[in-house]
Amino acid sequence: MTAAITPALALAVPGLGALLVGLTGRWPKLRETVTLVTALATFAVVASLAPGVLQGERPAVDLVEEVPGIRLALVVEPLGMIYALIASFLWIFNSIYSFGYLRANREHKQTRYYTCFAVAIASALGIAFSANLFTLFLFYEALTFSTFPLVAHKETPEAIRAGRIYLGILVFTSTCLMLLAIIWTYAVTGTVDFREGGILEGKVTPAVAAVLLVLFVLGTGKAAVMPLHFWLPAAMVAPTPVSALLHAVAVVKAGVFIVLKIAVFTVGVDFISRERLGDALCWLAGGTVIVASLVALTKDNLKARLAYSTVSQLSYIVLAAVMGSRLGIVGGSLHIAMHAFGKITLFFCAGAIYTAHHLTEVSDMRGIGRVMPVTTACFLVGALSVIGLPPLGGAWSKWFLGLAALEADRIALLGVFLVSSLLNVAYLLPIAIRGFIDEPTHAVLRGGVQEAPLACVLPIVVTAAGCLVLFVYPELVFQFSNQILR
Repeated sequence: MTAAITPALALAVPGLGALLVGLTGRWPKLRETVTLVTALATFAVVASLAPGVLQGERPAVDLVEEVPGIRLALVVEPLGMIYALIASFLWIFNSIYSFGYLRANREHKQTRYYTCFAVAIASALGIAFSANLFTLFLFYEALTFSTFPLVAHKETPEAIRAGRIYLGILVFTSTCLMLLAIIWTYAVTGTVDFREGGILEGKVTPAVAAVLLVLFVLGTGKAAVMPLHFWLPAAMVAPTPVSALLHAVAVVKAGVFIVLKIAVFTVGVDFISRERLGDALCWLAGGTVIVASLVALTKDNLKARLAYSTVSQLSYIVLAAVMGSRLGIVGGSLHIAMHAFGKITLFFCAGAIYTAHHLTEVSDMRGIGRVMPVTTACFLVGALSVIGLPPLGGAWSKWFLGLAALEADRIALLGVFLVSSLLNVAYLLPIAIRGFIDEPTHAVLRGGVQEAPLACVLPIVVTAAGCLVLFVYPELVFQFSNQILR
């Protein structure tokens, strides 16, 4: 296998897996085996690229050239490597979790579910390895349309409505804002390629660059910056493994990854810093961090609370991109990994509680730790990582984001990070603490230990352990992060 074709192979493996899942749909065990083998193979192919990228290689392949200067092309660089590794690795455990969850809850149309999931992962990897804005846009749209059936999976009126909101907001923002920014960028620069240092400086005035940056950020609706965030809470009607896909594996991480990539390779971090191009976006993203955290405090439904937590945490990464700090890029790229492990753990726990006891409201979960000690302990680990407390991975990303705010001389943003972390404590920790300390108040919680099926519990333990591993051994993510800006 040559490095030149490996990026294309990384997309082809889940694409082929999607086809095989469809062909084996009549045999559930074979279909699940194909899904797991595909996930493992995809991660193996992606991971095989990592050593070369760390040594300075940038494997690239041109797939199609539509018109001169506009190619469908892939290239592997450190920021994309972080996102691709996270998405492909977590797909393995999301697949195992899905086996237990879908069986236990007797979900219908499971073949369609696994097929769309594989296409979504292929699209996410296409985004990660995009060599230019044109390629990125095509895979961004593919990710939107492949995840729509997952959001509307239950096919209830509520699910169909959520799917329409999801599709409407994401397609509107991408076609009316992101595409406009891409065309404008091509018109003034003559290229859509990603280049170190960006392509806008010297081609447009700072005012135009600031407008383009706003269009790119708001056009990336998957980043869920307020007021374009409504699709994310609405999509919580989907099965919990889909929520995990949306929040940790592919969708919202694709959004904030794109914002980081455009800041680094299209606008340029030094250009953003010198001309303060991101000032307006700092206010918008900072407001999103605080307001979404306050809304999370009001939500009794656990998945809704976690959804607004994600809206808040995503804007940490948007701030990292637009504050104009090199440390911000390091902190933002770290937060993609750290938040992914913490948040997927929390959603897995929410799904396990629903599967074992059909509870969805936080107020009904008092004493849950008495009957689901493993799940509740893992929820505590995930919560502490999202809060940013050592010895868990989230501590590293929040530390660098705080340093970035100081480096960029944006003390107000440091305050935003600190206040948000305190609000994280307020809406996450009581769930686990009351789960262990309080007496069960719900009838189903009085029958001894009743954990979810092993296929659900095992991935929870692995991802919770990942939060600890990322604190003790963060070197791999650090190495990629430090190579983003050379």
